[in-house]
Amino acid sequence: MALDIDLINKTYDAIKPSIIRTPLVHAARLSLQLGFDLYLKLENLQHTNAFKARGALAKLLTLSDRARASGVIACSAGNHAQGVAYHANRLGIPATIVMPEGTPFNKVQRTKELGADVILHGAGFDESVQFTLDMAQDKGLTFIHPFDDPVVAAGQGSIALEMLQDQPDLDCIVVPIGGGGLIAGMAVAAKSVKPDVQIIGAQADRFDAVKADFDQAPTHFSGATLAEGIAVREPSAANLEIIRTYVDRIETASEPEIEAAVFDLLSFEKLVAEGAPGAGLAVIQKMASDFHRKKVGLVVCGGNIDSRLLSTLILRGLVRDGRIARLTFEIDDRPGQLAEISRIIGEAGANVVEVIHQRMMQSVSLKQAELEIVIEARDKAHVTDTVSTLRAAGFTLRADTEVN
Repeated sequence: MALDIDLINKTYDAIKPSIIRTPLVHAARLSLQLGFDLYLKLENLQHTNAFKARGALAKLLTLSDRARASGVIACSAGNHAQGVAYHANRLGIPATIVMPEGTPFNKVQRTKELGADVILHGAGFDESVQFTLDMAQDKGLTFIHPFDDPVVAAGQGSIALEMLQDQPDLDCIVVPIGGGGLIAGMAVAAKSVKPDVQIIGAQADRFDAVKADFDQAPTHFSGATLAEGIAVREPSAANLEIIRTYVDRIETASEPEIEAAVFDLLSFEKLVAEGAPGAGLAVIQKMASDFHRKKVGLVVCGGNIDSRLLSTLILRGLVRDGRIARLTFEIDDRPGQLAEISRIIGEAGANVVEVIHQRMMQSVSLKQAELEIVIEARDKAHVTDTVSTLRAAGFTLRADTEVN
């Protein structure tokens, strides 16, 4: 079965009644910052908060009655798992999901809540998939691959159809890449509808297998990534062939860039997004000069970021913006010092968030103490002004306004 526009249209007709037609919104604040029109396809509002529900449903609808009765199995870091679990449960199909051992807790819990049996195995997708295939054969289950399946990719391709229906004059669509199913389906769909639309892929630089293949260059795999949903070492060969034919360019983003982009989506557009769309926005931000006077679309492909991780990311973002800073003082160990410092900070218009005052584990002299105060300010300039006021009052301190 070939991944072509006929399959994509047929698949879209099949899944359309049971998916959410997510909005394509103009990102007003980000557009002002970037200097061109950016449109966001909000697949984080899809069933299970990710685009994967489209491809999962597409495949489930092709199963015979016998295959439905036997059940299905999938291997996923989370979003494909939830998509399969959600639609399998809705269709009355037993589902087993194999998830890597490091999968965020919220994705594991939500997959269970959607009615699937969850098995944790392996350090990542590539270590888990063979275990899943073996289990499928042993128990007679139908394996639903997250990206190496033309029907699944066709389901994902329906996103491009909707984007170009809603905004026909898009000049470019940026798509995050893991195993390649999303960009393969979208590229075929988009180029069939509008041949001159540019398709750009976005990857984390720590998992750049598709870019390496596209550029005929060595891969770079190193450590964990915030964009764990696209952390794939072995993309589909069929998808790679389509990508080489239909995709115009692939770029990567570093971990700091992805983190900052996720924060920007939250801060500027009030959208909760996970690392994969963060990689997409980071690539757009890096390529901003190439998009002058163009209309650019980005697939916000998922919003299932771990809440604890998101909390830390927000705090680090506030630190980067200078809205939270740590001031470290060397003060005389006598009464009234903390009260005086707090008074000056308050009069400067800043707010004390946290105070750490201890005498034992420090390098200052015995009759001095080291005092750490975390403050909330308007921006870095406000921090600088507050520090200057404190120094003018005779206090010795340093300010940390960067993420370590």
